[in-house]
Amino acid sequence: MTPASHPASAQVHPSVAPAFLAADVGGTHVRVARVQASGDEAHPVQLLDYRKYRNADHAGLGAILSDFLGDGPRPANCVVATAGYAREDGTVITANVPWPLSARQIEADVGVQHVHIVNDFAAVAHAAAQVDASGVLQLCGPASAPRGPTLVVGPGTGLGAALWIPAAHGPVVLATEAGQASLAANTELEMAIVRHMLRERSHVSIEHALSGPGLMNLYGTLCALEGQAPSLATPDAVTAAAMAGSDATARRALDVFCGLLGSTIGDMALLYGAHGGVYLAGGILPQIREFLRDSSFVGRYLDKGPMGEALQHIPVKVVEHGQLGVIGAATWFLGQHDH
Repeated sequence: MTPASHPASAQVHPSVAPAFLAADVGGTHVRVARVQASGDEAHPVQLLDYRKYRNADHAGLGAILSDFLGDGPRPANCVVATAGYAREDGTVITANVPWPLSARQIEADVGVQHVHIVNDFAAVAHAAAQVDASGVLQLCGPASAPRGPTLVVGPGTGLGAALWIPAAHGPVVLATEAGQASLAANTELEMAIVRHMLRERSHVSIEHALSGPGLMNLYGTLCALEGQAPSLATPDAVTAAAMAGSDATARRALDVFCGLLGSTIGDMALLYGAHGGVYLAGGILPQIREFLRDSSFVGRYLDKGPMGEALQHIPVKVVEHGQLGVIGAATWFLGQHDH
């Protein structure tokens, strides 16, 4: 795999700030970068090298980081953004990453002195303010909002959510496990879907519907309710068939996905007081940008009784996830440590 090209990095002398590793570990891919502080307050992180790896091709994160570094020198620090909950001993409780994660084990395997763990969407929240406007799709609300709590949500292999909160001595980011909260159904079809899902489990979580695997759950459940055998095997196949109009059940599944997403984001905006805006950043959303824009998302987002008027004043935008995870992890690290 070839590192992404970053011409500006050639202008940064390594003595300016010590380089370190930043990794964004998702359920399907790991993104790794060698980074350093840029000295620019608006964009504090400089990417020197960047690569994207498929989890299925590697035995663990240590193997990926070792491959990325090759025979080169080991930096003192590595920050890892990952879904899940980091224990004090450096291990991570996670439902979506395919191998165990341990900061101490990675230190031993890779040869870096210190590995730091941060929640993946807490990391993305730290990077949200650095998003280039060209990578944004505005779904509803004003173009900008007063500075205030900002919600970042992303359906990918799971569903991550974090809240960025401005404070006098620098922002505070609240990591959440919102994807594990119970899914709320609003329509007769959604209620039928949830009832069917409850046959196999006692708890239907938000991410059981609002994620890549969740889209497959919706599609499979609709097939069962309609008495037909599923013919599509991956989330990409379902989204492609839905957008092409070649499979009516796939299109209904994506319609339900977008409606549930709008309703859930409206709930979260109210629950967290996200007056500063909502950023949607997840692996599945860039593929369905136009479908999402034309779907029931906005209507369902605003359908909160008298509070719909308040939600009209909150910008909701889709952003390209891309390198946000590693940039956010590095931004979090720089905020925690003096370099």
